[in-house]
Amino acid sequence: MARLSQELARLAGLADSPEQSELQVEGSLEAAICIEEILKLAGERSFGLFLAVLSFPSALPLPAPGYSTPFGAVILLLALQMLAGRATPWLPPWVLRTSIERKQLQKWVQAGIPWLQRIEQVARPRWKQVCTSRLGQVWLGTWIGLMGISMIIPVPGTNTLPAMGVFVTAFGLLEEDGILCSLGSLLCVAAGLLTSSIVLSLGLGGKTLLDWLRR
Repeated sequence: MARLSQELARLAGLADSPEQSELQVEGSLEAAICIEEILKLAGERSFGLFLAVLSFPSALPLPAPGYSTPFGAVILLLALQMLAGRATPWLPPWVLRTSIERKQLQKWVQAGIPWLQRIEQVARPRWKQVCTSRLGQVWLGTWIGLMGISMIIPVPGTNTLPAMGVFVTAFGLLEEDGILCSLGSLLCVAAGLLTSSIVLSLGLGGKTLLDWLRR
């Protein structure tokens, strides 16, 4: 099975073969690609790939205007399905029909592939019970759902770290790597504290969580 970095590069139409380069020159690649087409990569990898693809744009140090809130809502929906014990994910048709400009996808993939390849070098099946047990699914689903809520909030600082937590956790699910899932959970905890601090700061008139604790 091809690695996620290879699958995304192929789907984005990045030139890694003479044939693909010719297609790009001739302009035969469509200008936009829909979520349904991206998620056809899932196969038996199901929830892991869905969550990895949806959190990928917001997890990168690149602006992703207009994507964080709707993708966060879909991530929350998938997390609720994990908590309910579904074996395969379901997405509404309007989500599957949502399209992304191919140039934008190429920009994201080019920026993210070096990081993906680093994770792929260390990822392998281990501590599988963290990924596959019912308790593990509830634990991971809870944190993924909270991060989805954080991504929905249209406030700077509440998107990138939560998306990173979801992405690392999703990559762990994808590779059945319980250690990566655990690291992803720690990122989610840190992101939850950051989001809580930002929201509390706004509620207290600009004071940070540390200021509130001092008082």
